[in-house]
Amino acid sequence: MKFLKILAVATALSATMAGISGSAHAKSDDVILIGEINSYKALPANMGPYKKGWELAQEQINAAGGVLGKRLETIFRDDNANAGEAVRIAEELVSREGVDFLTGVTLSHVGLAVADYAKQRKIFFLASGPLSDKVIWQNANRYTYRMRYGTHQLSASVAPAAAALNKKRWALIYPNYEYGQAAVAAFKAELKKLQPDVEFVAEQAPPFGKLDAGPVVQALEDAKPDAIFNVLFGPDLTKFAREGKTRGLFKDREVVSLLTGEPEYLDPLRGDAPDGWIVTGYPYTSIDTPEHNAFKKAYEDKYGEYPRLNSVIAYATVQAIAAGIKKAGSTDTEALIKAFKGLEFDTPFGPAHFREIDNQSTFGLHVGRLVNEGRKGSMPTGEYIDGGKLLPGDEEVKALRPAVD
Repeated sequence: MKFLKILAVATALSATMAGISGSAHAKSDDVILIGEINSYKALPANMGPYKKGWELAQEQINAAGGVLGKRLETIFRDDNANAGEAVRIAEELVSREGVDFLTGVTLSHVGLAVADYAKQRKIFFLASGPLSDKVIWQNANRYTYRMRYGTHQLSASVAPAAAALNKKRWALIYPNYEYGQAAVAAFKAELKKLQPDVEFVAEQAPPFGKLDAGPVVQALEDAKPDAIFNVLFGPDLTKFAREGKTRGLFKDREVVSLLTGEPEYLDPLRGDAPDGWIVTGYPYTSIDTPEHNAFKKAYEDKYGEYPRLNSVIAYATVQAIAAGIKKAGSTDTEALIKAFKGLEFDTPFGPAHFREIDNQSTFGLHVGRLVNEGRKGSMPTGEYIDGGKLLPGDEEVKALRPAVD
């Protein structure tokens, strides 16, 4: 009897697995299937709002008749913040699930790995969020496009405000991996152009996610900088902001900080949020345009909460996908590559397009100052800067980007 029970369970499990395997190749003809890869477990504060923004856009597009008479459907997969895992998942999505193309990714090293996979597999890949500019320049390939702005645009957006402070001695703190290294290199170069006599007197580069805040803050204080450029984000940012506040690192000292004005990173700080920092972020309460108002209302009506920046990025990515497929007239890889060249599409921040020279979108960003309201920090206002205005010129891009098209 015991053997028969085991046999029955094994038979049922086998049938279930067979059903799962079979369903992987049973995509309906009236569906456009998207393979979305991201760090859902590693970055929950980012990826929760991201998925909500994605599903809102997909729902709206499908309710309006879909694209080419077909519904958009998305398979969301977690890369565990690991490049090798992301490539394995990409292959599974393409070979087993039969997705029409790939999209997603937030972490830079993962984005580079999936972009290389797209090149090897000859499949279209719209990278929604990796910040490393190698994705579109040094390691570029004709199959990969990027939605969100990169490290060069981020650093270029705050460099004028940093130069206007007229502070000579700067300290730098950043996570020691591709994104942090590239952001600091870009900031140095941009600030030097505007303020040739600037000095960089200290650098702290802790491993991503492993900041020992006490010694790092003390080292920065010992350097006696006039100002600080910060690239930390997530839990590292929270530790740094709290320890720096406790030790007086920020007292009478200007700080320029990337990403910190995004609600994903600002909200966890609560009352420990910095005051007066110059940041890039998302002043969602003060953007008063028809596109953003419609998006914000739809998001709040559906989810009962305000959107985060990753909500906007995901929403815009789906909008770009729909526009690109419509222009291509199919999901054929070569047709999509051609269609996305110069593609114009709508976003909650207004219209944008993909540049023909490097497959980078002109999706822009906001720069402003933080305000600590006692129990919570906010970015009440911000100047919107078109992403295209923050990119280097054609000749510089040609020197950076291999001939791939």
